[in-house]
Amino acid sequence: MLAEQDARRRDREDPGHRDLFHIPPAEGGRYPEAAYLAGNSLGLQPKATRADVLAELDAWATRGVAGHLDGEHPWLPYHEELREPAARLVGALPTETVVMNSLTVNLHLLMVSFYRPRGDRTRIVVEEGLFPSDSYAVRSQARFHGLDPDQTVIQTVDVRETLAAYGDRTALVLLGGVDYRTGELRDIPGITALGQEVGAVVGWDLAHATGNVPLRLHDWGVDFAAWCSYKYLNSGPGAVAGAFVHERHASSPAGLPRFEGWWSTDPVTRFRMEPVARPPATADAWQVSNPPILAMAPVRTSLSIFDKVGMVALRERSLRLTGYLMDLLDPRLVVTPREPGRRGCQVSLRVPDAAGLTKALRYGHGVVADEREPDIVRLAPVPLYSTYHDCWRVAEAVAAEVGRA
Repeated sequence: MLAEQDARRRDREDPGHRDLFHIPPAEGGRYPEAAYLAGNSLGLQPKATRADVLAELDAWATRGVAGHLDGEHPWLPYHEELREPAARLVGALPTETVVMNSLTVNLHLLMVSFYRPRGDRTRIVVEEGLFPSDSYAVRSQARFHGLDPDQTVIQTVDVRETLAAYGDRTALVLLGGVDYRTGELRDIPGITALGQEVGAVVGWDLAHATGNVPLRLHDWGVDFAAWCSYKYLNSGPGAVAGAFVHERHASSPAGLPRFEGWWSTDPVTRFRMEPVARPPATADAWQVSNPPILAMAPVRTSLSIFDKVGMVALRERSLRLTGYLMDLLDPRLVVTPREPGRRGCQVSLRVPDAAGLTKALRYGHGVVADEREPDIVRLAPVPLYSTYHDCWRVAEAVAAEVGRA
């Protein structure tokens, strides 16, 4: 009881913003609300989202096509409302940032521009055991260029060693900013500089980093990046994603190969119906289709929350929550680095039966986690809505189930 009282005390002294979110009911255990630690897989719904989506449905119902130009949030420039808050979130200039498509689609569109194999410089360096969708994407890009993906794609444990051996043959380095299995935060600025020193382009999949850790993509000189919005950004399943193209590339998009479409051209001339695109000198040039408004409304809701709270405050609370959780867990199970600068808000455990443990946590204790087969259970105390009491419940449940196994 003393440990639970301590968790409650911490929540009084260090509250998050749980009141802004819908918390699912528990499916087991003795508490009415779930201890939801799966925001690294799907973030919870902000309470404001429903009204913001309904507002766009109402605009469609009452204005029809006029909604493109009329109303509180006209649809024609809708994506422009997301540009500046998204840029603030990833440490970019507004001209370097665009909200569009889904994560893997954006990676493909960006690799059209930035994976340009020439001569012996053809290799794509990725992390060992990278997320399957990224693996499919880079391998298909290699095949698209007539290359053998088994020879072209190099999976690495130590990027520095790999670039020392293959630097003069590497065209692209593409890594996850936070390892989706272990929760380890990679050295984004250091690896970016190292990759560029050997003549490679460096891009980042920030699915597990955006909204989780502070980012400074512009200052770090990252060539390009992409991220999703349904994990830490709480924008709903399949939410519209984001992309970053550094200013040195975005300011001259006409010089880079790109796929183009209706929204790739300068909006000033878009409705002249000219046959040749005039790409703007911004990341908008990488857009293809007009934005899906009903899917973008939740992203706008989410970004407004991050603007209000701020990543600095969220990061500080995140480190307090993860530090507390790691102190409660059996250290022999934890595979996430303990050093604060090497982790985000995900704490991963290695156990013999990951799927069995997550099921027991959910239905026996009301704790929602997720697993990556065969042996990783992922716990993510998200600083916006998770509590110290959630962390205490998780640790108690894990101890009970692992001890029982």
